[in-house]
Amino acid sequence: QVQLVESGGGLAQPGGSLRLSCAGSGIFFSISGTGWYRQAPGKERELVAAITSSGIGNYADSVKGRFTISRDNAKNTVYLQMNSLKREDTAVYYCNAPWRVGAEGRYWGRGTQVTVSP
Repeated sequence: QVQLVESGGGLAQPGGSLRLSCAGSGIFFSISGTGWYRQAPGKERELVAAITSSGIGNYADSVKGRFTISRDNAKNTVYLQMNSLKREDTAVYYCNAPWRVGAEGRYWGRGTQVTVSP
């Protein structure tokens, strides 16, 4: 049984930072691409960042230069470091796997809320 568990969300001020984690069980991130998506109220879900099985990061234009995706194979965990947060980054963030370019994976986590507010 595959489980993806997100953590690390919370409240941050504009310009602040948060680091999200996605811990996987029943799936090996070292051979599986992983994506971070987000959905804000009233908006469609969008891809924020993803890391391929070979470790290449992909980013939405809106977060390039501010967010960094990384992976710890030993912990089977994928991270999303979010810096210079903006109010428009407020959303529920979801982990998705196995991800590949152009295709969402079958498995989703339950999400973690990120709120950026003074």
